[in-house]
Amino acid sequence: MAKKLIKNSIIKSAVDLITSKEETRAGFIAMALEKNYIAVPYIEEAKALKALSSQVKEPKDLLKVKDLRAGLLTASGLSDKSLNYLNDDDRTIAINGLIEKFLEPAGKGFIDELVYRYLLTKGDALGGKARNLAGSLGERKFLRSLISVFNLSGIKYKWKDSHTNTWLDKPQEDANVEKRIKAIYWKKNQDRLMVLNTNIPLVNKNVDVSILQAKVEELKDDNQSIIRQPGKFIALGELKGGIDPAGADEHWKTANSALNRIRTSFKKKKLNPQTFFIGAAIENAMAIEIYKQLQTGTLNGTANLTNDDQLTAICDWMINL
Repeated sequence: MAKKLIKNSIIKSAVDLITSKEETRAGFIAMALEKNYIAVPYIEEAKALKALSSQVKEPKDLLKVKDLRAGLLTASGLSDKSLNYLNDDDRTIAINGLIEKFLEPAGKGFIDELVYRYLLTKGDALGGKARNLAGSLGERKFLRSLISVFNLSGIKYKWKDSHTNTWLDKPQEDANVEKRIKAIYWKKNQDRLMVLNTNIPLVNKNVDVSILQAKVEELKDDNQSIIRQPGKFIALGELKGGIDPAGADEHWKTANSALNRIRTSFKKKKLNPQTFFIGAAIENAMAIEIYKQLQTGTLNGTANLTNDDQLTAICDWMINL
């Protein structure tokens, strides 16, 4: 297959790829807002914990309130995963330890102490979600841009719901649909199927974005799936949504290594699918390297995720592959 570069690319030099300070600030603010959003359930649970625990006069009486047991276990420092290894006696020992060593010494402030320790444990869970947040936000922004180009082009699409694992037609109102897309299908000149975060057997690694010549029914969960047919791949790419400049170089090294592995794997089959890179944090040195790969044809497409014009251009390029 002949290489197909983005036509009339708006990327004229390496400088065009660099993330501006304004976009970096905007990215950090978006991350902070999203963290606050996903923290809401924990805060509401803490409020409920305080209200329920206010019914007791002494810390030791907390054990008598059955509706508090799960909250007490969390305040004891036990994660949901750790509970799988503990029986009821173990759990009671943990709660008694919380009461004797922390709640009783707090005196009349034992309820506040309980809430603080509950939130401390939940903070770990929030931290785990936050570590995956940059990737999720990046993927959502990319998909929203792709859907926008579909809508403007009048292209109907089907999408696979990550919650139900079922294929659905393009909705009348598609607000927030990007949060649930696992795969997406469209047809312009030919059938195209995009799968996200999928282990590609030939590469033996997870690939962020893969575009194949395939129909919806060909994406299966068994050995007959289209992803096991190397000749069906049109393009594969890496998407890095992290906005922190300090991690930019490491993200590019990881992505570049993954892209080289993709090329090598397909070359062994005498295949040459197109490759692309989309990143949110792009610094000067990596921008020069990325642009050089674009010029030589090593990369067929690239975009800074924070640049709407570039993101729209690469989405339009994908749709027309």
